[in-house]
Amino acid sequence: MSELKRTVLHVEQVSKCYTKFSSSWGRMLNWLGFSAKAQSSYWANKDISFSVQSGEAVAIIGQNGAGKSTLLKMITGTVRPSHGQITVDGRISAMLELGLGFNMEFTGRQNAYMAGGLMGMSHTNLDALMPEIEAFAEIGAFFDQPLRVYSSGMQARLAFAVATAVRPDVLIVDEILSVGDSYFQHRSFDRIRQFKEQGTSIILVTHGMSDVRSLCDRVILLDKGQVLKQGAPDEVVDFYNALIAQKENEKLAIEQSRGKEGWLQTRSGNGAALVKKLELRSEATDEVLAAAHVGQAVTLHCEVDVCDAIPELVLGMMIRDKQGSVIWGTNTWHTKAVQTGLKSGDRLVYRVPFTCRLGPGSYSVTTALTRGESHLDQNFEWSDNLLVFDVINVDKAIFIGSQWIDADFSVLKN
Repeated sequence: MSELKRTVLHVEQVSKCYTKFSSSWGRMLNWLGFSAKAQSSYWANKDISFSVQSGEAVAIIGQNGAGKSTLLKMITGTVRPSHGQITVDGRISAMLELGLGFNMEFTGRQNAYMAGGLMGMSHTNLDALMPEIEAFAEIGAFFDQPLRVYSSGMQARLAFAVATAVRPDVLIVDEILSVGDSYFQHRSFDRIRQFKEQGTSIILVTHGMSDVRSLCDRVILLDKGQVLKQGAPDEVVDFYNALIAQKENEKLAIEQSRGKEGWLQTRSGNGAALVKKLELRSEATDEVLAAAHVGQAVTLHCEVDVCDAIPELVLGMMIRDKQGSVIWGTNTWHTKAVQTGLKSGDRLVYRVPFTCRLGPGSYSVTTALTRGESHLDQNFEWSDNLLVFDVINVDKAIFIGSQWIDADFSVLKN
């Protein structure tokens, strides 16, 4: 049974300023508390505040240079804040940088003892834990080889096995798992989910938005060292994706609203082309559907208005489940249906027929109107969750999962 919720981490008005002095004497005077004229200063973080409850998973996202790593280093105590206060109630285990704290000449076993000791574990405890660490890392004979012969994936396996040998109160993971293979990533996230269920708070820094959607309860978006937005994963992740699509010379509006079904709609773009209608229809009758049957022939019907002259137009579609996982997606760039030479006032009608092999549940359709292969080229309009529909099982054998496979059992008795 999980513990009662409590605040395990409180970050209050935290800022970090890196100051460059004209001489070493100036830096030394500053360390000693005397005033010294700074040559320049850079605020890596500015006025950041948030709290994390026990058993809560929080993702910290943002583009490179947003201040994520500096914030984590202040939370773990390796960097001191310039202003503000950080309060931690419990033991933190962190994986911030690959190889951090490891000696490349030591063996994996020796590094495990050294890293475990730095985490506060006694030699006796590490003796008892070492078989489990070795087994979870799954690096075989390399466990007793020098770390300099390890691949980056093997180093990640060892670091994760040591950091999670004992369940911490707060587990911080900063992109380190991205260097591992898919099998180890799956095992690692299974352990993270188990810790979360047992009351461990998770702070995750990653560029894998699918991991954020599936694991995290809340997301904090950093931009230029400050909290730009925080809230539910779908809200912040969709806003972040729209933010990335903005060009420096374009001021694209980002609008968000949550529908009555609970799905969040995020719309961005310069408005040169707009989706005016998006419907799921029966392929047989052309009737608009709110719910499709498993195995039914359906069509996505999309009408697009061209508002400005566009030399090239690409329509992309993506279907996601309720957890935000992408089920399917493509665009007319890949299907060789790019439209060219469009002028203001043109209307295009797109039809995408398919057999609904989705499992029972709720799904959404996201659309993107762009100039090229990606919305990063030029974003005319991006609309997350523009259409929401349900899938129900009417006449198929009961099954679980997100996909229906037309399969049956054949039994032979000898």
